[in-house]
Amino acid sequence: MKYKHLFFDLDHTLWDFETNEQETLLELYNRHGLESRGIPSFEAFSVSYVDHNERLWDRFRKGFITRRELRDKRFRLTLIDFKIGDEKLTQKISEEFLEILPYKKALFPEAKETLEYLAAKEYPMHMITNGFEETQLLKMKNAGIDHYFTHIVTSEVAGSLKPYREIFDYAIGKANTSATESIMIGDAMELDIKGAHGVGMDQVYFNPAKPPVDFQPTYVIGHLRELRNIL
Repeated sequence: MKYKHLFFDLDHTLWDFETNEQETLLELYNRHGLESRGIPSFEAFSVSYVDHNERLWDRFRKGFITRRELRDKRFRLTLIDFKIGDEKLTQKISEEFLEILPYKKALFPEAKETLEYLAAKEYPMHMITNGFEETQLLKMKNAGIDHYFTHIVTSEVAGSLKPYREIFDYAIGKANTSATESIMIGDAMELDIKGAHGVGMDQVYFNPAKPPVDFQPTYVIGHLRELRNIL
């Protein structure tokens, strides 16, 4: 086999983040009666949250804010958009979001079947994720995919985030392998694909909605089952 070790991203690659996030936000919207508090629709609440969350995650990855600030600000800013300045409500929603989200189980089509196929071929598989340790481990366990992975490397434990080479070097070291014997499978061009390329690792870009523009990955797939044509 050309590749001896496989490295996966979790969110948006195996674990269907958008579906699970939307289910969690809807649960919170209804639980806390946010319509009666002045948020006219769930869609308005969701759009505002996603916008703030994506912007704050970008700032977190660049080292401008802390994990605590990320967790606190995304819901505070969302509620402020609707002129809600209730700090107790903000804190409650922030805490409950992190409690509920990891128990959602939606995966991308054929995620488990693909992992089973790769496991049957005796590929050692590992995870490299920018998520927080406790949250990511719970996601994988509750979705029933944690047992496929030998090493689960989170940015929190590695002390570095994708796309920086330190987290890739850390994961490669944990797996006791080399970049040239490994391949990275992920959905994020800047984080997964260019990050892996930066340490000399081949890549599988899984993102049919956003075809590559300025960089050509080693492989491009639109469905996880297509990994069978590569591995």
